[in-house]
Amino acid sequence: MSGKRAEPTVSQMLVEARRRFTEVGIDSAAADARVLVAGLLGLSTTAIVTRGGETVANEQAILIEQAIERRLAHEPVHRILGEREFYGLPLSLSAETLEPRPDTEILVDTVLPYLRDLANTDGRIHILDLGTGTGAICLALLSECPEASGVGSDISADALRTAKSNAERNGLQDRFEAIQSSWFDSIHGTFHAIVSNPPYIASKVVHTLAPEVTKFDPLAALDGGRDGLDAYRTIAKDAARFIKPNGVVGLEIGYDQRNDVTDVFEAEGFKLLESVKDYGQNDRALVFALK
Repeated sequence: MSGKRAEPTVSQMLVEARRRFTEVGIDSAAADARVLVAGLLGLSTTAIVTRGGETVANEQAILIEQAIERRLAHEPVHRILGEREFYGLPLSLSAETLEPRPDTEILVDTVLPYLRDLANTDGRIHILDLGTGTGAICLALLSECPEASGVGSDISADALRTAKSNAERNGLQDRFEAIQSSWFDSIHGTFHAIVSNPPYIASKVVHTLAPEVTKFDPLAALDGGRDGLDAYRTIAKDAARFIKPNGVVGLEIGYDQRNDVTDVFEAEGFKLLESVKDYGQNDRALVFALK
């Protein structure tokens, strides 16, 4: 009789992951188990059901076990997998990039019609994504708007390496440039659209966020200063010098920041064109133009 352990099935691994996540009170236990096990096995979340009876090689089962342990220590599923899909694009993550969230897709949805109008009038258009991180916002806009080229700027060299590799992975490298810059410091030229999902959480609140965020998302991408508005003030102060006369500024904001961010931009000569809510009915994206 062999002492070799019987190989578990896909379904057994899935049930085990879900059970352990449920035991420690992870809200999204079933979904996390499905995405994690499917991702590690290279299956779609549909195939994981239809191929549930197939066995998992012991080496793969060990990898899944290690991943389950990481999730139990609050590491987010997509960080464990090393990638996340955003606006249909597979994007790699790294230590100094924020994990792109579905709510940020609303900023892309909101800005796209403006870009298409600008492309109709100006032909080629140019986008600046401040604090680009994985490149998510800029690359999503480029993938949807073939007339556009873009600059992704970030203070982090790690983030810029990730953004460049994501551009290559999605065939957008010819229209994407990564520039290391603190906000506008190293930026030249003018743009049809300036977009950003800046850090907007007040310093005193950051430590109260879920451990999935505080332990694994980079602090620089979260901390917006004493009142959460530091980055918006910095962007608003200089944006007029870098925006074309018919251009737009598109921003993601925190759920309670619509009025404050609007005041900051109006004080610098901008007018609010549009405010859009997220799936939870919280204010999420604002679009400004020069007055």
